[in-house]
Amino acid sequence: MKQTAKYVIVGGGLEGLAIAWSLAHRGETDVLVLERDTLCSGMTGKSSGVVRCHYGNPSLAAMAWYGVDIFTRATELFGDDMAFRQCGYVVGVAENNLAPLRANVAMMRGLGIDVDFIGHDTMAELWPGMRLDDFAAFAYEPLGGRGEAYMTGMAFAASARSLGVRIRQSITVTGLLTHNAGEVYGVQLADGTQVHAETVILAAGPWAPALAAGAGIDLDVKAQRAQLVLVDQGEPTPEVPVLSDLAGLQYICREPNGELLVGNSDHQAPQYIDPDNFVNRADEDTIEKTILKLDKRLPDMPDPRITSSYVGAYDVTPDYNPVIGAAPVAGLFLATGFSGHGFKISPAVGELVADLLTTGTTTLPNVDPLDFRYSRFAENDLLLSPHPYEGAGEMR
Repeated sequence: MKQTAKYVIVGGGLEGLAIAWSLAHRGETDVLVLERDTLCSGMTGKSSGVVRCHYGNPSLAAMAWYGVDIFTRATELFGDDMAFRQCGYVVGVAENNLAPLRANVAMMRGLGIDVDFIGHDTMAELWPGMRLDDFAAFAYEPLGGRGEAYMTGMAFAASARSLGVRIRQSITVTGLLTHNAGEVYGVQLADGTQVHAETVILAAGPWAPALAAGAGIDLDVKAQRAQLVLVDQGEPTPEVPVLSDLAGLQYICREPNGELLVGNSDHQAPQYIDPDNFVNRADEDTIEKTILKLDKRLPDMPDPRITSSYVGAYDVTPDYNPVIGAAPVAGLFLATGFSGHGFKISPAVGELVADLLTTGTTTLPNVDPLDFRYSRFAENDLLLSPHPYEGAGEMR
């Protein structure tokens, strides 16, 4: 049994669906998306949904800024607001991270990103009841906030389908089809079907390396454990900005029901998991650290209690930045290793991939496609922030 498509996208998560939508908007509708489970059922559904542009790398910051525009206009573009709430985003640092904060804010301003410093008084108004004395400075993005990765992915899917893209669920890709010279010409499915394609786009997150290996490609992407804890303060949290607390190395988001979602920003000792076999709840050590940090940051919570926790995985590369570009074998394109950045840059990822596949270059402002090339690892030219934050690793 054989089927054909011009583009086959392996992975029906957020990035694969964003790519399908962007290709379709260029008139490239002979696109087939293959998802082994249901759409956005993998790590997309575990995303914390933070929208921010605060990065040390200009290309990544510019991609996130492009995403802010798309999320802001989501209802106009998709007929769906993607659950985006423009509550704002704040980075707070201690004295040890003042210099990188100033450098990164200057870089972002140079790209036209709406970001500015705010004082402790303003922060106290934005986040009532928060202890602020150990912060040295704050950078505020008024257009940042929270979205919902699942709803974003489904909005991309619905729009792509309306333009003619085919999406198949519960279809497992077991391997890549290759010629003797290594050129990829399609995919093999678990039911015995072959799908031949001009280009296979591998957008399968932490599951991409096993498939890439079938074409002789060593794709260094690992599944890094990400533990999230949900906390009820005892009364609903008012509308507040997302906080990236780089003094306490955690981030805090208000959930739509008024609870708090608390995540870890300390990536100095990463843990790796099997994305198909892991315990879907935070461990006791993480729970204890979360409680201690949150109690220090929000000392006046009226009756705090943990309501839930869950675990996702960042598909991380050695430099904590994605691989977006042609593979070293013909017929295969890589879009993986998003390292926790995927949600906020997903609209730009779709545009970048569609640009590169159809024209070989991109019109995205201030984005250099060479930053994300696969070959940078072998060249020992990692995409690192010129101004990293102490303790936070390369997640920025």
